[in-house]
Amino acid sequence: MHTLIHVLDLFGVMVFALSGALVAARKGMDWMGFSLVAIVTGIGGGTLRDLLLDRPVYWLTQWYYLVLCILTALATFYLARHLHERLGWLLWADAIGLAAFTVIGNDVTLSTGASPFIAVVMGVMTATFGGLIRDVLCGEPPLLLHREVYATAALAGGIVFVSSLTLGLGDWVAALAAFLVTLIVRGLGIVYHLHLPSFPREEESGG
Repeated sequence: MHTLIHVLDLFGVMVFALSGALVAARKGMDWMGFSLVAIVTGIGGGTLRDLLLDRPVYWLTQWYYLVLCILTALATFYLARHLHERLGWLLWADAIGLAAFTVIGNDVTLSTGASPFIAVVMGVMTATFGGLIRDVLCGEPPLLLHREVYATAALAGGIVFVSSLTLGLGDWVAALAAFLVTLIVRGLGIVYHLHLPSFPREEESGG
């Protein structure tokens, strides 16, 4: 179980760092900007989670997470034009990263003795707040605050994770079920352009 979680974590960091670097490319940043945005996107959610849980921030000892973000940023700096032509597969890679971070956030939080409710909250935070920091830094409309099915997918996966453990289904079953539910919900949003209802803007409501 630990090995699977670790592999998913590394993949999630790499994919999220890539998404951050692509935003940096769109903004015309230099390689330092690429690296910074990739780092906050790749490890921002997990960092905030660890700080709130009052546990050691994982990348301070596992330094290779930073190296992975920087290498991803530098590779993107030279390959961004080609990657932008393949944003379709990147959306799905991002969805896999979202699912991975959802499982990791819940698992880490429960290991500290926190309640299942807090685990679900921290799972959503781990999966989405790196992207939120990225968007704020780059002056982009935060995806987390839009109607797109994104945080909702992490919420659904987290509920499945803690519910599976509560029912005694085991760590592997809980992790797999949560991963698949998050991925499926996010995938349905991508394929069918699903979104949550939103409050009408003033011009739309005639105000």
